[in-house]
Amino acid sequence: MNEILEFETYLSISRTKFGIYLFDTKNRNNFYDKEVTFEKTNFINYSHLKQFLDDNIFRIEKLVGKFIENIFIIIDDNKILNIQIGIKQKNYQPSKSKVYLQSSITNAKDLFNENYPEEKIMHILIKNYLVDGKNYFYLQDNLEYEQLNLVIQFKSISSVTMRSLNKVLENYQIKITKYLDGNYVKNFNKEEIEISEMAFNILNGANQNEVIITQKNIKKLGFFEKFFQLFS
Repeated sequence: MNEILEFETYLSISRTKFGIYLFDTKNRNNFYDKEVTFEKTNFINYSHLKQFLDDNIFRIEKLVGKFIENIFIIIDDNKILNIQIGIKQKNYQPSKSKVYLQSSITNAKDLFNENYPEEKIMHILIKNYLVDGKNYFYLQDNLEYEQLNLVIQFKSISSVTMRSLNKVLENYQIKITKYLDGNYVKNFNKEEIEISEMAFNILNGANQNEVIITQKNIKKLGFFEKFFQLFS
């Protein structure tokens, strides 16, 4: 049996469907998957979510012979906050390096956290670059600039929702590793692939305009070349 570290567990939550997936990161497919659909509601029914997890968590753990300790949450909810912030930066030492972007994005992140303290950032996306008056969808390598304007989008989940989900997962001693915006995950991936693989791609830097937030002691870059990392 493969080591559990070769698998990642994803839980997809919306107001019409729950899904859980044990994703084989080596072979890029689901080793286990289960979905349940229901009529649309105006809220996430956490009692039904717990019943769904009761039916599947122990099956997965029995299948792999180990406990699930961490899980990725893919949540599709109209309460997800989408905020765009514009940042202007003068580069007083013109450079071909992208390193100057980090201070701009850090400033925008701090501004978001200051104004939305009850929100948890899920994604930081750079929607547009204006470099010396010229628009770019991607910041090209070896591009010198003096004036850089950015439009940065923050996608976040409320602390209320986080506490509710954490409370459910605590019943299984499972920690939530990261939250992902389900609508973003599905719309970014155009291929006909499972949502678990879509999320895996996003987490591993498939979108070069997404800022990957990592801990300072994390060195693994994953399967895709990342745009750059912003340390938390």
